[in-house]
Amino acid sequence: MRDIVVFLLVFGGLPYVLKRPVYGGLMWVWISVMNPHTQGWGYATTFPFAYIIALATFASLLKSHEKNSFPMTPISLTLVLFVIWMNLTTPFAMFPDGAWSQYAKVMKIMLMTFVMMMVVHKREDVQRLIWVLVISLGFYGVKGGIFTLRSGGNDRVWGPVGTFIGDNNALALALIMTIPLMYYLMHDLNKRWMRHAMLVAMALSGMAALGSYSRGGLLAIVAMLLFMWIKSRRKLAGGAVLVLLVPLALLFMPEQWGARMDTIGQYRADQSAMGRINAWHMAYNLARDRFMGGGFAIYEPLPFAMYAPDPTDVHAAHSIYFQALAEHGFVGLFIYLLLGWFTWRSAAVIVRRCRGHAELDWASRLAAMIQASLIGFAVGGAFLSLLYWDVPYYLMAAIIAARVHVTLHLGAEHRGARRPALPPRVVPNRQEI
Repeated sequence: MRDIVVFLLVFGGLPYVLKRPVYGGLMWVWISVMNPHTQGWGYATTFPFAYIIALATFASLLKSHEKNSFPMTPISLTLVLFVIWMNLTTPFAMFPDGAWSQYAKVMKIMLMTFVMMMVVHKREDVQRLIWVLVISLGFYGVKGGIFTLRSGGNDRVWGPVGTFIGDNNALALALIMTIPLMYYLMHDLNKRWMRHAMLVAMALSGMAALGSYSRGGLLAIVAMLLFMWIKSRRKLAGGAVLVLLVPLALLFMPEQWGARMDTIGQYRADQSAMGRINAWHMAYNLARDRFMGGGFAIYEPLPFAMYAPDPTDVHAAHSIYFQALAEHGFVGLFIYLLLGWFTWRSAAVIVRRCRGHAELDWASRLAAMIQASLIGFAVGGAFLSLLYWDVPYYLMAAIIAARVHVTLHLGAEHRGARRPALPPRVVPNRQEI
């Protein structure tokens, strides 16, 4: 039954994709982020939905009469530079076979990210993109939150197998990034029961993140909630809610959960933590030795034997920053950090320029909540190999579109204010004629 539902949704949506390419982009986001086919049991699990959606989207782009040009912004151009650098580092990869295989996957993600930057430019498109992200990830948040409550927090929450968020730590980070987006959408809901339902989804997503037993997720959720409170317009009420609900959620979790979180301060005695640190040392030493880095698929015994303090402890990067460093060298890490800085800066500019403009309140709230999501990603991502996870790049597309919208709106408003008033028209008297 689940397989049939996915087939009906995808093929039923293709006519809309051919009508407007933005619908193809949104369907791609749904397939790539939620991976609904992984929830099936049969033929849908291996069917090439993404390939078909991509073909339909490109066909729609070719026939579309809309202005779907690539935005020339600091964010988009820096991402292009990052992709160019990946194309330069891959031919010099230490393990060419694995590198080219991973390269193909990453380039697909980047290509569709560029497509999203081209087709998402209206406010309605931005709103739809956020809804797709919230539904795609919120599904696992609600499901995982209910599971955590039913199990009393004794069993870990995992994501869909074989995806970016299949790991418990990755799922926790994804849900933490989704909560601010839910908060943004909640304010635009007209019905009280809808707002209450969104609050419940936020609470369940938070419980699912705790139920993942992710230590990095705990640090990320603290950073995200603190930033949301700072950006809140009702700090007293928001602080009271946090003071009441956070301790209750933590007290609900069993003793074994608390024991795992306590190891954050005792990382030297934790084998997993020390393995990550060993991988970070390897990444730094490799980047010092190889200007281009090691390329994709670098986490093999040989690089650890050459560059790691403990050559026998082979781990993945477990950090977006050290992953960029190991795979693409110091230049790649610099470009990636620059990309994050431009995204943050653009969001801050949106918030600042929207002050005093009630009609742009949506853009200000969206930018602030995307900042909260990125704070969670920056903190939680320090412990996870999610450099190529597509959700942060889709949020960049939303920021680009929102800033363009704000700039055009304020520019039109400014031109209207400066336009001189026309002198009154003098109608000649017929007798004078």
